[in-house]
Amino acid sequence: MSIRWSLVIPVKTLVAAKTRLADATGPHRTKFAVAVASDTVAAALSCPVVARVIVVTADPAAAGPLGALGADVVPDPDRGLNTALRAGAAHAGRLAPGDGVGALQADLPALRPAELAVALEAAAEFDQSFLPDALDVGTTFYGVRPGTPFTPRFGGESRAKHLAGGAKELCVPGVDSVRRDVDTPDDLRAAIALGLGRHTAAVVAELWPARETGA
Repeated sequence: MSIRWSLVIPVKTLVAAKTRLADATGPHRTKFAVAVASDTVAAALSCPVVARVIVVTADPAAAGPLGALGADVVPDPDRGLNTALRAGAAHAGRLAPGDGVGALQADLPALRPAELAVALEAAAEFDQSFLPDALDVGTTFYGVRPGTPFTPRFGGESRAKHLAGGAKELCVPGVDSVRRDVDTPDDLRAAIALGLGRHTAAVVAELWPARETGA
């Protein structure tokens, strides 16, 4: 079964973003966070089964660049990640009630549109489903088919939470870029090995010009 998707991408206030990369990025942490979110949004918008990307944020430093890429930016109610996702999903439902709705983490700098399409095609087979992160602890994608209640359970050990909530775990090969979120220097090294999007690659080259592939 093939359906079209509205993807909701939450972007937290950038002063609070990527704190575990603070030592590596120094004063460029905000710039790095914007670059990572930009690559995530750009790849999602290039995915053939994605009809629209809705960014939920309260930060104008993120809203401007991501809106310029083509995302539909809506305000964050500032009551936690899952509330932000539900706000974005409600907006998606008003725009296109016949499309699937998915939540996608904003920190996927190596995201490939073709791999995202594989994950979304798999998700279209289930009322609600999710894709675990590379560590099999968190979640990078949660989605529902049209007409199914949207009940994201991100935060902490969200893989277990989504399983407990009845969501189907997607076990699809060849979607490493969709599972590789970046929170730590080790995560960033793994994303570099997969191949960064152009926005993040430019910041990495600026921060670590002598060792672009070993940041």
